[in-house]
Amino acid sequence: MRLLFALLIVTILFFHLLPLDTLPRPWAGPNWILAFAFAWALRRPEFVPIWALAILFLLTDMLLQRPPGLWAALAVFACESLKLRARSLRDSGFASEWFAVCAMILGIVLAYRFALMITFSPLPSLGLMLFEMIATMLAYPAAVAISYGLMGVRKAGPGDFDTLGGR
Repeated sequence: MRLLFALLIVTILFFHLLPLDTLPRPWAGPNWILAFAFAWALRRPEFVPIWALAILFLLTDMLLQRPPGLWAALAVFACESLKLRARSLRDSGFASEWFAVCAMILGIVLAYRFALMITFSPLPSLGLMLFEMIATMLAYPAAVAISYGLMGVRKAGPGDFDTLGGR
């Protein structure tokens, strides 16, 4: 499943980098990589180890020409904090899980923007960042549905075994 996650992220990156339209779009789509990483981290934390997340997010930073490591560090931090909350969110409903994910996405976007501001780096358009943030928040349920329906990534039950054989 770790290999499937890496293949999923690389596939999303491939389609993101395809030159389908040469003119800049006035809108930004959701960050599917972040949405799937959050969905997998909350459903099966053992499928997305920290080293895999760091490598894949750093690859994403390099290929999308963002400041190397900034978005990756924020995303890995958010995924790891969601992993720590996965057990408590497992017993609650989807609405509380979605709220936690939306809070993490908002935190990442604000921290990313603040870090770029204090380093005097060129800032992306605020409107596009907000549009991408909202689109990612709205795309999270679809990422969960695709992960569950097509890839079989479901929440671990109380009696399920993890990769090390523990409950």
